[in-house]
Amino acid sequence: MTTFEVPKILFLVLASFAALVFPCSAAEEVSTLSLSLRKRVETKPGSGRFHTIIQPVRWNAKQTAIIICDMWDSHHCLNAVRRVQEMAPRMNQLLNEARNRGVLIIHAPSDCMDAYKDHPARQNALKTPRAKNMPKDIGSWCNRIPAEEKGVYPIDQTDGGEDDDPAEHRAWEEKLQKMGRNPRAPWKSQIEVLKIDDRDIISDKGEEIWSVLEQRGIDNVILVGVHTNMCVLGRPFGLRQMAKNGKNVVLMRDLTDTMYNPARAPFVSHFTGTDLIVEHIEKWVCPTITSDQVLGGKPFRFSGDKRPHLVLILAESEYQTERTLPEFALKHLGKDFRISTVYGSETDAHDLPGLDVLNEADLALISVRRRALPIKQMDLIRRFVDRGKPLVGIRTASHAFSLHGKQPPQGCATWESFDAEVFGGHYTNHHGVGPKVEIKAADGAAGHPILAGVPIAQLHGNGSLYKVSPLAQSARPLLLGSIPDKPAEPVLWTHTTKAGGRVVYTSLGHPDDFREPAFQRLLSNAIHWAAGLRVSE
Repeated sequence: MTTFEVPKILFLVLASFAALVFPCSAAEEVSTLSLSLRKRVETKPGSGRFHTIIQPVRWNAKQTAIIICDMWDSHHCLNAVRRVQEMAPRMNQLLNEARNRGVLIIHAPSDCMDAYKDHPARQNALKTPRAKNMPKDIGSWCNRIPAEEKGVYPIDQTDGGEDDDPAEHRAWEEKLQKMGRNPRAPWKSQIEVLKIDDRDIISDKGEEIWSVLEQRGIDNVILVGVHTNMCVLGRPFGLRQMAKNGKNVVLMRDLTDTMYNPARAPFVSHFTGTDLIVEHIEKWVCPTITSDQVLGGKPFRFSGDKRPHLVLILAESEYQTERTLPEFALKHLGKDFRISTVYGSETDAHDLPGLDVLNEADLALISVRRRALPIKQMDLIRRFVDRGKPLVGIRTASHAFSLHGKQPPQGCATWESFDAEVFGGHYTNHHGVGPKVEIKAADGAAGHPILAGVPIAQLHGNGSLYKVSPLAQSARPLLLGSIPDKPAEPVLWTHTTKAGGRVVYTSLGHPDDFREPAFQRLLSNAIHWAAGLRVSE
């Protein structure tokens, strides 16, 4: 044996001994859930604007339960059935992984307990002693918790939320009747794709589920299933009851769905309706997470959800775009886009909390005025541009990241050439407030998709005319604005970044502009075009 081999053998012996004496780090990872909780916090009390905040947490898997809400085998809404069937395989993967890591799985298909009366998982619930600290009304539906009184419920679901094609729905009702099922309540059990282990719990009663959680020392609860705006929120074991009674409860926002009919207010797509309910929950009820935080990969997304992700970046105090743009986006873009909004900090002029969402975005609309940003945030903007992502700029976006020659605060950065490099512009100043800006199409621009259906004769600029000439040669002016005794200036043009990203910039965007249908159509066209979507005639 050589002198080299002795220490090697000694090392192996010591390593084996250490593995027996000390807990295994891999085992620790298996028993711990590393999650990113997303919640909404008002920019300041009463503002009605919210920062999106991400809070990292680590939960002990054995102190965590997943409750599967009403993933039934059938439903009176055919489209709801289709979405449940599409979602279920991913949900089953989640349950398998979570169960293997020590999470308790609770199946809660309401009104279906007869199907499971002899199942060991149902017996696990029935054998659990009644908790001594049973909350008042835990066995009842919960329509609202006090925090929600501060908000406005975002969708009209008074019609029950069915979004079926009428002819398909009639055929579906007939099929259910032939199957011997009640067309209004056809569910008999949980969908079979979701496998039930004998170690799991089956219950649809708030008292039983609460008792199980208390007996097992479970403080962390994850809700998955349907339908978020109804059962997931309101059931005795739902988000509201868990939140008001002190559990660390979260919604898994990618493994859920809503009952929302796009023919009802706010007249957005079904998937945007779900997003609005998720936002409501994040504001007033509890945080949310996504399944990839447990499974890896990407969050689940319905195949029918083709919406590009638009991020509105709003940080200016001159033109009220923190009000006008979200209102505009909901009304005019809610059918075709998934929309996130980032607001400037109320306490730090050089901070955009939640800007990390730009990493997920397909395009961005910028309405920012003279802000330096923390270096990490400015890097997010630069990377977005360098990836060739499309951008739309409005009004003060031409000088979004310029401090007009002043030094940025320590730890912050400006982008003085942003206008020239990204927009192909040349903003120097603006004319004083005066008469409305008269608008006309630039030479050769009449056939551009951005101008499709825009009544240019009805289009005016209600704010001061920006001095932006000369544009870069690579920019294409589409609209020109003029005021008496001054040379005309481009007020809307397109450009392409070095990375190939489509860009639209307009110096319009005064609050009164947003009141004009012609401007609303123009801005909607510009955003659709930048995203590569078809602009309707």
